[in-house]
Amino acid sequence: MRQVFRVLAYVVAAGVVVQAAVIVYAVAGMGLYIDDGGVMDQAAMEQVFAGEEVFPEQTGMLLHGMTGMMVLPVIALLTFVASFFAGVRGAWRWGLAILLLVALQVVLGIGGHSMPFLGGLHGVNALLLFGVALYTGWRVAARGRAVREAPAAAAPGLAADGVAP
Repeated sequence: MRQVFRVLAYVVAAGVVVQAAVIVYAVAGMGLYIDDGGVMDQAAMEQVFAGEEVFPEQTGMLLHGMTGMMVLPVIALLTFVASFFAGVRGAWRWGLAILLLVALQVVLGIGGHSMPFLGGLHGVNALLLFGVALYTGWRVAARGRAVREAPAAAAPGLAADGVAP
């Protein structure tokens, strides 16, 4: 279960990278659309969110919204659940941190449509989430290596898994 927890943490980090890529793809496409004389107003945005094509790269917006509000929260919840069975001391804290950062990310993303400064916090929180998820995966992998390399009897000052507390 340790491997499942580690992989899920890395999947969350990869999901943040995908989220950044698809939204930049959409914004760049929207910029080209405007440069070519297109107009982005409320009517155009309603067309985008209704699934009508205004510019080809608009799928990035839809993917960003669906992945961020449906896929990543489920993966974060699975990561949190797996943390209880990972066999790594304190894993549940890191799983909870990932879950809470994803929940905050959703709130900031939705709130950014009403208050633009929350959109800026959405970006900052994404970087924090990426770092925490990556560190969590790395930390679990390091604990696994320490357990495999631990001597039969733990040295004084080391936990039972061979890693200093």
